[in-house]
Order: sequence, then structure tokens, then C-alpha cells
Amino acid sequence: MKQARPLTITGGQIVSGGGVEPGAVRLADGLISSVGADVTPQDGDTVLDARGKLIAPGIVDFGVFAIDKPAFHFGGITRAALMPDQSPPLDYPSRVAYVAKSGKPDLWVHPLAAATRGLAGSELAEIALMREAGARGVATGRGWIADSGVMLRLCQYAAMLDLTVVTHPEDGALVGDAAASAGEIATRSGLPSAPAEAEALAIARDVILAEMSGAKVHFRQVTTKAGFDLIRAAKARGVAVTCGITPAHFMLSDLATADFRTFARLSPPLRSEAERHAARDAIADGTVDVISSGHDPRGPEDKRLPFADAEPGMAGAETVLAMTLNLVRDDVIDVARAFDLLAAKPAQLLGVSAGVIAPGYEADIAIVDADAPWIIDRTKMEATGDNTPFDRQGAQGRVRALIKGGVEIAL
Repeated sequence: MKQARPLTITGGQIVSGGGVEPGAVRLADGLISSVGADVTPQDGDTVLDARGKLIAPGIVDFGVFAIDKPAFHFGGITRAALMPDQSPPLDYPSRVAYVAKSGKPDLWVHPLAAATRGLAGSELAEIALMREAGARGVATGRGWIADSGVMLRLCQYAAMLDLTVVTHPEDGALVGDAAASAGEIATRSGLPSAPAEAEALAIARDVILAEMSGAKVHFRQVTTKAGFDLIRAAKARGVAVTCGITPAHFMLSDLATADFRTFARLSPPLRSEAERHAARDAIADGTVDVISSGHDPRGPEDKRLPFADAEPGMAGAETVLAMTLNLVRDDVIDVARAFDLLAAKPAQLLGVSAGVIAPGYEADIAIVDADAPWIIDRTKMEATGDNTPFDRQGAQGRVRALIKGGVEIAL
């Protein structure tokens, strides 16, 4: 799908690193050719009137577990970094190469290679060959590599290849089969729980290994004050670490599990209200680098079970934008910072020329009505699974048009 004619988007508010300013964006040959208040359509251009809405970069969703094109398009996602936890796992170059081509032309999928064979945490996979096949990072998957020697070798190898290591920061020996975070709610509910400190322990070790090896390490989901404090301190020392979070962990607390609804069964589990506020503070002060959907749709066979037996995960692609815009309305961040979290920083971690509205970047654009009200209804979701913890919740922010490589996608 190549762009046949230049496209000029007029009458909108352009979201850039410096803020939000009125202007127009011209797209040609799949790239952004010009941006600004003085940009006007040229002869032969297709013109799209944004009618005062946001002209924002397409979302780069970092760390999804499934590809649902209709759901991604609804949510304004033009690129997605796919976790290696597939069946079979992404631990061979041929599997990585297949995934890297799977979403084109209207969605680009960037595979994250499995760090170890079978994601077993013991033997490094052929990371260099998978990079050549299209891997944009290397990930430990849903679990943590317990063997510090293996993790150090992974970091050293990834540093040599200039690949980001994406890790799940929870000490597996402490977490075990826990379904909740230890505290009053888990105790009252009788749920098997694990201490929140399991996160900080995992982060502390991996920060040290990142510092030793010089590797770029991304902690896919950090959800506790202790974890954020460790990330802040590591960044202050110049360690190349970044961290992400999903909307569930800054919008919800473990109170959402009190009724045993399994849509709130997540990994890591929902934390206390105090930890939720710590997450919002970390987003506000720049400690958090990425907001991702954590898209992990689950069917009834995985969710219609007792809470402790249900599989963790949420269908998040359709709600990630609206939930992030809640942070803007609450004055936690501004619009420019929201799209830095959703698009610019994830693209940077993947090493792709996207996520920013500037000349020379990929022409991946979302036209967003930031104030459009709607009700999240799981029965109307586009995803293959309807397991959203935000069901029946009011939201604001809808994508009105989506452009991939200069070509408009039908929504």
C-alpha cells in the first residue's frame, strides 16, 4: 500500500514535542514532508480537513501479546511491538521474519525476540539471527529470568547488538501462583497474594546488570513506589534504563478486584491506592517513559473461572488513548507529553523513524477528537477478547481518522 498522491491535513492542532499549535501537515511518498502554520496544499494534493482536532502521531504500542487490527485501528495504533509469548514462541529467525511481515500494509508489527529458547530462562536464543530477521528488541516475555548469569549474558549480548532488553520486573520465586498484591484487599478476599516488593527486588538486580553491561533495559511495567524510586535513582546515575506502565495501573487499584471480576486479574496485579498515586506521580515527573495498552485479549475459557484460576491479561488497545487523555484532563501531563509516552518514546526504543510529527518521519498520523465522549462497552469491542476492566466506564477521546504511510485507513 503505497501513497499514490500527496495528502495535506489542514485545520488541525499539531501535536509536537514543543506542545500543540495550529497548522497543517503535508504527507508525500509515505513520509511527512512539511509541518507548520504556513503549510498549504499543493496542486494535485488530496486535502483532509481536521476541523480543529488534534493531528497526532500514530500510537506505537510497545509490548502487546496479540495483534487485533480492527482494535488497533480503533485505538489509533499504527505500529505494535509484539511480545515473544506466542505459540510457538518467537525464538527462531523464521518465526520473527513471519511476524515482521504479518501486519503490513496498514499496521506494522515489530517483533520482540525471545531472550531464551522457549522462554525457559536458561539458554540464550539466537538473538543476532533474529535481529537480522526483523526483531526490534529482545524480551523475557511474561516472566523474569531468575538466573542472574543468564540475564547478565543476555544484557552483554544485547548491548553488543544495540538491542533493548525488555524485562518483566517481578521476582518469580516470590510471586509464584499469586493472583493479587499482598494487602488488606487480598487478605479480606482470601486471594493468594505476593508482596509488592517482588517488583523492586527484580528491578534492583536488573538495574545492576544493566549498569555492569552497558545494556539498554526497559522494564515493561513498573507499578510500585519502590520500583519507581529505583528507576529514578538509576537514571540519575546515567544507567540506560526506561520503564513503562499500562492504564489499568494508573487508573485502578486493587479495590477493583474486591468483587472477584476476573477482567481485573492482571500481571502484575493491581496495587494499592497509594501505589496507584505513586504511578501517577512517576508519570508526571518523567520517570515513566512509555504508556502501552498491554493488549492481551482473553476468551471466556480463560476468564470465566474463579479469580485465582483465571489467566491474567486485559484487552487494552481500544482504550489506551482515552485512558491516557484522562491524565491530561487531570493535569498530570499535557497533550504533548501524552503522545511522547504513547508514540515518540516507544518508537525510539524500537529504533524506528516514527512517533513524531516532523519532516522525514513516517507518515503515521491519527486525527483525534480529544473531547469526544463514549461508553466503553465490552460487547461492542473489536478485539478478539472483551476482557477490559473498564467495561461500562465513560471515556473521552476518539480517533476520527487514521493514516498509515500517508494512506488513510478505513475505520
